Amino acid sequence: MHSERPYDLVLFGATGFTGRLTAEYLARAVPEGCRWALAGRSLDRLTEVRRSLTAIDPALAELPLLTADAADRTALREVAGAARVVISTVGPYLRHGEPLVAACADAGTDYVDLTGEPEFVDRMYLLHHARAKANGARLVHACGFDSVPHDLGVLFTVRTLPAGTRDAPVEVRGFVRAGGTFSGGTFASALTALSRPRAAARAARERRAVEERPAGRRIRTTPDRPRWSDDARAWAWPLPTIDAQVVGRSAAALPLYGPDFRYGHYAAVKHLPVALGGSAGIALLLAAAQLPALRRGLSALRKPGEGPSAARRADSWFTVRFAAESGGARVWTEVGGGDPGYTETAKMLAESALSLAFDELPVTAGQVTPAVAMGEALIERLQAAGIRFRVLVKPPARAPRRVV
Repeated sequence: MHSERPYDLVLFGATGFTGRLTAEYLARAVPEGCRWALAGRSLDRLTEVRRSLTAIDPALAELPLLTADAADRTALREVAGAARVVISTVGPYLRHGEPLVAACADAGTDYVDLTGEPEFVDRMYLLHHARAKANGARLVHACGFDSVPHDLGVLFTVRTLPAGTRDAPVEVRGFVRAGGTFSGGTFASALTALSRPRAAARAARERRAVEERPAGRRIRTTPDRPRWSDDARAWAWPLPTIDAQVVGRSAAALPLYGPDFRYGHYAAVKHLPVALGGSAGIALLLAAAQLPALRRGLSALRKPGEGPSAARRADSWFTVRFAAESGGARVWTEVGGGDPGYTETAKMLAESALSLAFDELPVTAGQVTPAVAMGEALIERLQAAGIRFRVLVKPPARAPRRVV
Protein backbone atom coordinates (compact mmCIF):
# COMPACT_ATOMS: atom_id res chain seq x y z
CA MET A 1 0.00 0.00 0.00
CA HIS A 2 2.72 2.46 1.00
CA SER A 3 4.60 2.05 -2.29
CA GLU A 4 1.55 3.39 -4.08
CA ARG A 5 1.61 6.68 -2.18
CA PRO A 6 2.85 9.68 -4.15
CA TYR A 7 5.68 10.63 -1.77
CA ASP A 8 8.42 8.75 0.06
CA LEU A 9 9.00 11.73 2.37
CA VAL A 10 7.11 14.88 3.28
CA LEU A 11 8.83 17.56 5.38
CA PHE A 12 6.21 19.42 7.41
CA GLY A 13 7.31 22.77 8.84
CA ALA A 14 9.81 23.41 6.07
CA THR A 15 9.66 27.20 6.46
CA GLY A 16 10.91 27.30 10.07
CA PHE A 17 14.57 27.65 11.04
CA THR A 18 15.30 23.96 11.55
CA GLY A 19 12.85 23.03 8.79
CA ARG A 20 14.88 24.99 6.26
CA LEU A 21 18.11 23.34 7.39
CA THR A 22 16.45 19.93 7.10
CA ALA A 23 15.19 20.78 3.60
CA GLU A 24 18.71 21.83 2.57
CA TYR A 25 20.15 18.59 3.93
CA LEU A 26 17.55 16.50 2.13
CA ALA A 27 18.25 18.38 -1.10
CA ARG A 28 21.81 17.04 -0.94
CA ALA A 29 21.13 13.63 0.60
CA VAL A 30 18.01 12.04 -0.89
CA PRO A 31 18.77 9.06 -3.12
CA GLU A 32 18.04 9.16 -6.81
CA GLY A 33 14.38 8.57 -7.45
CA CYS A 34 13.26 9.66 -3.98
CA ARG A 35 9.86 11.33 -4.18
CA TRP A 36 9.63 14.09 -1.62
CA ALA A 37 7.71 17.27 -0.91
CA LEU A 38 7.64 20.29 1.37
CA ALA A 39 4.61 21.07 3.50
CA GLY A 40 3.56 24.01 5.63
CA ARG A 41 0.98 26.69 6.27
CA SER A 42 2.09 29.38 3.78
CA LEU A 43 2.40 28.64 0.08
CA ASP A 44 4.42 31.84 -0.41
CA ARG A 45 6.98 30.86 2.21
CA LEU A 46 7.16 27.30 0.89
CA THR A 47 7.81 28.71 -2.59
CA GLU A 48 10.62 30.83 -1.15
CA VAL A 49 12.22 27.78 0.49
CA ARG A 50 11.92 25.78 -2.74
CA ARG A 51 13.55 28.62 -4.67
CA SER A 52 16.50 28.60 -2.26
CA LEU A 53 16.92 24.84 -2.78
CA THR A 54 17.49 25.30 -6.51
CA ALA A 55 20.96 26.62 -5.64
CA ILE A 56 21.70 23.06 -4.48
CA ASP A 57 19.84 21.26 -7.27
CA PRO A 58 18.13 23.19 -10.09
CA ALA A 59 15.74 20.26 -10.61
CA LEU A 60 14.14 21.12 -7.27
CA ALA A 61 12.33 24.00 -8.95
CA GLU A 62 9.59 21.40 -9.49
CA LEU A 63 9.60 20.06 -5.92
CA PRO A 64 5.95 19.56 -4.86
CA LEU A 65 4.51 21.90 -2.22
CA LEU A 66 1.65 20.90 0.09
CA THR A 67 -0.24 23.47 2.15
CA ALA A 68 -1.63 22.49 5.55
CA ASP A 69 -1.99 24.23 8.88
CA ALA A 70 -0.78 22.39 12.00
CA ALA A 71 -4.32 22.60 13.41
CA ASP A 72 -6.18 21.54 10.24
CA ARG A 73 -6.84 17.86 10.85
CA THR A 74 -8.46 17.32 7.46
CA ALA A 75 -5.47 18.76 5.59
CA LEU A 76 -3.05 16.81 7.78
CA ARG A 77 -4.86 13.56 7.04
CA GLU A 78 -4.30 14.29 3.34
CA VAL A 79 -0.60 14.93 3.94
CA ALA A 80 -0.17 11.76 6.00
CA GLY A 81 -2.13 9.68 3.51
CA ALA A 82 0.11 10.84 0.67
CA ALA A 83 3.45 9.93 2.30
CA ARG A 84 5.37 6.90 3.48
CA VAL A 85 7.27 8.98 6.04
CA VAL A 86 6.41 12.42 7.47
CA ILE A 87 9.02 14.65 9.14
CA SER A 88 7.72 17.26 11.58
CA THR A 89 9.74 20.31 12.68
CA VAL A 90 6.72 22.24 13.98
CA GLY A 91 7.21 23.11 17.65
CA PRO A 92 6.52 23.64 20.44
CA TYR A 93 5.09 20.19 19.94
CA LEU A 94 2.81 20.40 22.97
CA ARG A 95 1.13 23.33 21.25
CA HIS A 96 1.23 22.25 17.60
CA GLY A 97 2.26 18.61 17.27
CA GLU A 98 -0.63 16.29 18.17
CA PRO A 99 -2.86 16.57 15.07
CA LEU A 100 -0.07 15.41 12.73
CA VAL A 101 0.85 12.49 15.00
CA ALA A 102 -2.84 11.49 15.02
CA ALA A 103 -3.01 11.69 11.23
CA CYS A 104 0.05 9.47 10.81
CA ALA A 105 -1.24 6.92 13.33
CA ASP A 106 -4.56 6.78 11.44
CA ALA A 107 -2.92 6.46 8.03
CA GLY A 108 -0.25 3.92 9.00
CA THR A 109 2.41 6.49 8.06
CA ASP A 110 5.85 6.57 9.66
CA TYR A 111 6.60 9.77 11.57
CA VAL A 112 9.75 11.45 12.94
CA ASP A 113 10.26 14.68 14.86
CA LEU A 114 12.90 16.44 16.93
CA THR A 115 10.95 17.07 20.12
CA GLY A 116 12.65 17.10 23.49
CA GLU A 117 9.36 17.59 25.37
CA PRO A 118 8.72 14.60 27.68
CA GLU A 119 5.08 15.46 28.28
CA PHE A 120 4.35 15.54 24.55
CA VAL A 121 5.98 12.15 24.01
CA ASP A 122 4.08 10.61 26.91
CA ARG A 123 0.75 12.04 25.75
CA MET A 124 1.32 10.82 22.20
CA TYR A 125 1.94 7.35 23.60
CA LEU A 126 -1.28 7.45 25.58
CA LEU A 127 -3.35 8.81 22.68
CA HIS A 128 -1.88 7.16 19.60
CA HIS A 129 0.53 4.28 20.32
CA ALA A 130 -2.07 1.51 20.21
CA ARG A 131 -3.66 2.76 17.00
CA ALA A 132 -0.29 3.33 15.31
CA LYS A 133 0.78 -0.20 16.27
CA ALA A 134 -2.42 -1.66 14.84
CA ASN A 135 -1.95 0.29 11.59
CA GLY A 136 1.78 -0.44 11.23
CA ALA A 137 2.97 3.15 11.75
CA ARG A 138 6.28 3.83 13.47
CA LEU A 139 6.10 7.01 15.57
CA VAL A 140 9.69 7.98 16.36
CA HIS A 141 10.10 11.09 18.49
CA ALA A 142 13.34 12.77 19.60
CA CYS A 143 15.28 12.27 16.35
CA GLY A 144 17.53 15.31 16.76
CA PHE A 145 20.22 16.12 19.33
CA ASP A 146 17.46 15.08 21.69
CA SER A 147 18.02 12.12 21.69
CA VAL A 148 19.85 10.42 18.81
CA PRO A 149 23.50 10.76 20.00
CA HIS A 150 22.57 9.47 23.45
CA ASP A 151 20.17 6.71 22.41
CA LEU A 152 22.35 5.38 19.59
CA GLY A 153 25.51 6.06 21.57
CA VAL A 154 24.32 3.74 24.33
CA LEU A 155 23.37 1.09 21.75
CA PHE A 156 26.84 1.40 20.18
CA THR A 157 28.44 1.18 23.64
CA VAL A 158 26.47 -1.87 24.78
CA ARG A 159 27.37 -3.64 21.54
CA THR A 160 31.03 -2.86 22.27
CA LEU A 161 30.93 -4.72 25.60
CA PRO A 162 32.23 -8.32 25.35
CA ALA A 163 29.20 -10.50 24.56
CA GLY A 164 29.68 -12.81 27.52
CA THR A 165 29.56 -9.97 30.06
CA ARG A 166 26.07 -8.71 29.17
CA ASP A 167 24.45 -11.43 31.29
CA ALA A 168 25.74 -9.48 34.29
CA PRO A 169 24.36 -6.07 35.30
CA VAL A 170 25.21 -3.38 32.73
CA GLU A 171 25.85 0.20 33.82
CA VAL A 172 26.38 3.02 31.32
CA ARG A 173 27.02 6.68 32.07
CA GLY A 174 26.78 9.37 29.41
CA PHE A 175 28.66 12.69 29.75
CA VAL A 176 27.60 15.53 27.47
CA ARG A 177 29.73 18.49 26.42
CA ALA A 178 28.64 21.00 23.80
CA GLY A 179 29.37 24.45 22.48
CA GLY A 180 26.58 26.19 20.60
CA THR A 181 23.46 28.29 20.83
CA PHE A 182 19.73 27.83 20.37
CA SER A 183 16.91 29.06 18.13
CA GLY A 184 13.66 30.77 19.08
CA GLY A 185 11.75 27.56 18.45
CA THR A 186 13.93 25.57 20.84
CA PHE A 187 13.61 28.28 23.51
CA ALA A 188 9.82 28.31 23.10
CA SER A 189 9.67 24.52 23.47
CA ALA A 190 11.82 24.66 26.62
CA LEU A 191 9.67 27.37 28.19
CA THR A 192 6.49 25.47 27.37
CA ALA A 193 7.83 22.29 28.96
CA LEU A 194 9.16 24.08 32.06
CA SER A 195 5.81 25.83 32.61
CA ARG A 196 3.94 22.52 32.99
CA PRO A 197 5.67 20.40 35.67
CA ARG A 198 2.43 19.03 37.16
CA ALA A 199 0.95 18.17 33.77
CA ALA A 200 4.20 16.48 32.74
CA ALA A 201 4.31 14.44 35.94
CA ARG A 202 0.67 13.40 35.45
CA ALA A 203 1.29 12.28 31.86
CA ALA A 204 4.32 10.27 32.98
CA ARG A 205 2.29 8.53 35.71
CA GLU A 206 -0.52 7.72 33.30
CA ARG A 207 1.96 6.23 30.85
CA ARG A 208 3.65 4.11 33.51
CA ALA A 209 0.26 2.75 34.51
CA VAL A 210 -0.44 1.28 31.05
CA GLU A 211 2.99 0.69 29.47
CA GLU A 212 4.26 -2.87 29.36
CA ARG A 213 7.41 -3.64 31.34
CA PRO A 214 10.02 -6.18 30.28
CA ALA A 215 9.43 -9.45 32.10
CA GLY A 216 12.28 -10.56 34.33
CA ARG A 217 14.44 -7.54 33.57
CA ARG A 218 15.21 -4.34 35.49
CA ILE A 219 15.79 -0.95 33.80
CA ARG A 220 16.89 2.11 35.78
CA THR A 221 17.68 5.63 34.56
CA THR A 222 18.28 7.45 37.83
CA PRO A 223 21.63 9.29 37.83
CA ASP A 224 23.98 9.61 40.78
CA ARG A 225 24.38 12.88 42.62
CA PRO A 226 26.77 15.51 41.20
CA ARG A 227 30.36 14.36 41.56
CA TRP A 228 33.78 14.41 39.94
CA SER A 229 34.07 11.76 37.22
CA ASP A 230 37.39 10.31 36.15
CA ASP A 231 35.64 8.87 33.07
CA ALA A 232 34.51 12.33 31.94
CA ARG A 233 37.56 14.10 33.40
CA ALA A 234 35.05 16.68 34.62
CA TRP A 235 32.30 17.30 37.14
CA ALA A 236 29.29 15.13 36.26
CA TRP A 237 26.06 17.07 36.75
CA PRO A 238 22.74 15.21 36.26
CA LEU A 239 20.83 16.41 33.18
CA PRO A 240 17.00 16.45 33.56
CA THR A 241 16.40 16.06 29.82
CA ILE A 242 14.34 13.53 27.86
CA ASP A 243 17.46 11.62 26.78
CA ALA A 244 17.62 9.23 29.75
CA GLN A 245 13.94 8.37 29.29
CA VAL A 246 14.53 7.50 25.64
CA VAL A 247 17.55 5.34 26.53
CA GLY A 248 15.51 3.55 29.17
CA ARG A 249 12.74 2.75 26.70
CA SER A 250 15.26 1.37 24.24
CA ALA A 251 16.78 -0.77 26.99
CA ALA A 252 13.34 -2.07 27.95
CA ALA A 253 12.62 -3.08 24.36
CA LEU A 254 16.00 -4.62 23.47
CA PRO A 255 17.19 -7.74 25.36
CA LEU A 256 20.74 -6.86 24.23
CA TYR A 257 20.92 -4.42 27.17
CA GLY A 258 20.86 -7.35 29.61
CA PRO A 259 18.76 -8.39 32.61
CA ASP A 260 19.77 -5.45 34.82
CA PHE A 261 20.54 -2.18 33.03
CA ARG A 262 21.24 1.23 34.50
CA TYR A 263 21.90 4.53 32.72
CA GLY A 264 22.96 7.90 34.14
CA HIS A 265 22.92 11.07 32.01
CA TYR A 266 25.16 14.01 32.90
CA ALA A 267 26.58 17.29 31.74
CA ALA A 268 30.38 17.19 31.89
CA VAL A 269 31.58 20.51 33.32
CA LYS A 270 35.28 21.23 33.81
CA HIS A 271 34.88 23.79 36.60
CA LEU A 272 32.58 23.42 39.60
CA PRO A 273 31.53 27.10 39.78
CA VAL A 274 30.29 26.86 36.19
CA ALA A 275 28.19 23.81 37.06
CA LEU A 276 26.75 25.55 40.13
CA GLY A 277 25.96 28.64 38.09
CA GLY A 278 24.23 26.58 35.41
CA SER A 279 22.07 24.83 38.00
CA ALA A 280 21.09 28.17 39.50
CA GLY A 281 20.21 29.52 36.07
CA ILE A 282 17.97 26.53 35.30
CA ALA A 283 16.25 26.92 38.67
CA LEU A 284 15.56 30.60 37.97
CA LEU A 285 14.24 29.80 34.49
CA LEU A 286 11.98 27.11 35.93
CA ALA A 287 10.59 29.58 38.48
CA ALA A 288 10.06 32.29 35.86
CA ALA A 289 8.30 29.87 33.51
CA GLN A 290 5.53 29.40 36.10
CA LEU A 291 4.48 33.08 35.82
CA PRO A 292 2.68 34.00 32.58
CA ALA A 293 3.97 37.59 32.48
CA LEU A 294 7.59 36.54 32.95
CA ARG A 295 7.14 33.68 30.49
CA ARG A 296 5.87 36.10 27.82
CA GLY A 297 8.78 38.42 28.48
CA LEU A 298 11.29 35.60 28.14
CA SER A 299 9.61 34.40 24.94
CA ALA A 300 10.15 37.82 23.39
CA LEU A 301 13.93 37.50 23.82
CA ARG A 302 14.12 35.09 20.89
CA LYS A 303 11.19 34.49 18.59
CA PRO A 304 10.44 31.24 16.72
CA GLY A 305 12.08 31.25 13.29
CA GLU A 306 15.22 32.93 14.57
CA GLY A 307 18.45 31.01 15.02
CA PRO A 308 22.24 31.16 14.99
CA SER A 309 24.13 32.29 11.90
CA ALA A 310 25.99 29.90 9.63
CA ALA A 311 29.29 31.20 11.03
CA ARG A 312 28.15 30.58 14.61
CA ARG A 313 26.95 27.10 13.73
CA ALA A 314 30.28 26.33 12.07
CA ASP A 315 32.06 27.04 15.37
CA SER A 316 29.70 24.83 17.41
CA TRP A 317 30.35 21.23 18.46
CA PHE A 318 29.34 18.41 20.75
CA THR A 319 30.74 15.25 22.29
CA VAL A 320 29.01 12.59 24.38
CA ARG A 321 31.38 10.22 26.17
CA PHE A 322 30.02 6.91 27.46
CA ALA A 323 31.57 4.76 30.18
CA ALA A 324 30.14 1.24 30.47
CA GLU A 325 30.83 -1.60 32.87
CA SER A 326 29.54 -5.18 32.96
CA GLY A 327 30.91 -8.39 34.42
CA GLY A 328 34.28 -6.81 35.18
CA ALA A 329 34.73 -5.46 31.64
CA ARG A 330 34.85 -1.71 30.98
CA VAL A 331 34.61 0.19 27.72
CA TRP A 332 34.65 3.87 26.79
CA THR A 333 33.09 5.26 23.64
CA GLU A 334 32.32 8.68 22.21
CA VAL A 335 29.81 10.21 19.82
CA GLY A 336 30.73 13.62 18.44
CA GLY A 337 30.01 16.11 15.72
CA GLY A 338 29.45 19.72 14.81
CA ASP A 339 26.70 22.16 15.75
CA PRO A 340 24.38 20.05 17.91
CA GLY A 341 21.18 22.06 17.91
CA TYR A 342 20.74 22.77 14.22
CA THR A 343 23.27 21.53 11.63
CA GLU A 344 23.63 18.09 13.18
CA THR A 345 20.01 17.94 14.35
CA ALA A 346 18.83 18.52 10.77
CA LYS A 347 21.19 15.76 9.64
CA MET A 348 19.98 13.33 12.31
CA LEU A 349 16.33 14.07 11.60
CA ALA A 350 16.69 13.74 7.82
CA GLU A 351 18.76 10.54 8.05
CA SER A 352 16.20 9.07 10.47
CA ALA A 353 13.46 9.64 7.91
CA LEU A 354 15.58 8.28 5.06
CA SER A 355 16.36 5.19 7.14
CA LEU A 356 12.66 4.53 7.76
CA ALA A 357 11.92 5.03 4.08
CA PHE A 358 14.73 3.04 2.49
CA ASP A 359 16.61 0.76 4.92
CA GLU A 360 15.87 -2.85 5.81
CA LEU A 361 14.88 -2.51 9.45
CA PRO A 362 13.45 -4.69 12.22
CA VAL A 363 9.67 -4.98 12.14
CA THR A 364 8.30 -2.52 14.69
CA ALA A 365 5.20 -0.35 15.06
CA GLY A 366 3.69 2.11 17.48
CA GLN A 367 5.72 4.66 19.41
CA VAL A 368 9.32 3.42 19.32
CA THR A 369 12.73 4.97 19.97
CA PRO A 370 15.42 5.67 17.38
CA ALA A 371 17.52 2.74 18.65
CA VAL A 372 14.57 0.35 18.40
CA ALA A 373 13.26 1.58 15.06
CA MET A 374 16.49 2.22 13.13
CA GLY A 375 19.38 1.08 15.35
CA GLU A 376 22.50 -0.02 13.52
CA ALA A 377 21.23 1.21 10.15
CA LEU A 378 20.99 4.76 11.47
CA ILE A 379 24.40 4.56 13.14
CA GLU A 380 25.91 3.59 9.79
CA ARG A 381 24.10 6.44 8.05
CA LEU A 382 25.28 9.01 10.58
CA GLN A 383 28.85 7.75 10.44
CA ALA A 384 28.78 8.11 6.66
CA ALA A 385 27.39 11.63 7.14
CA GLY A 386 30.28 12.67 9.39
CA ILE A 387 29.08 12.04 12.94
CA ARG A 388 31.71 10.13 14.90
CA PHE A 389 31.01 6.89 16.78
CA ARG A 390 34.27 5.55 18.15
CA VAL A 391 35.73 3.32 20.87
CA LEU A 392 38.21 5.08 23.17
CA VAL A 393 41.14 3.88 25.19
CA LYS A 394 40.63 4.34 28.91
CA PRO A 395 40.62 8.08 29.66
CA PRO A 396 43.37 9.02 32.14
CA ALA A 397 42.13 9.98 35.59
CA ARG A 398 42.72 13.51 36.79
CA ALA A 399 42.17 14.88 40.27
CA PRO A 400 39.52 17.57 40.56
CA ARG A 401 40.67 21.15 40.88
CA ARG A 402 40.34 22.51 44.36
CA VAL A 403 37.61 25.11 44.61
CA VAL A 404 38.54 28.06 46.79
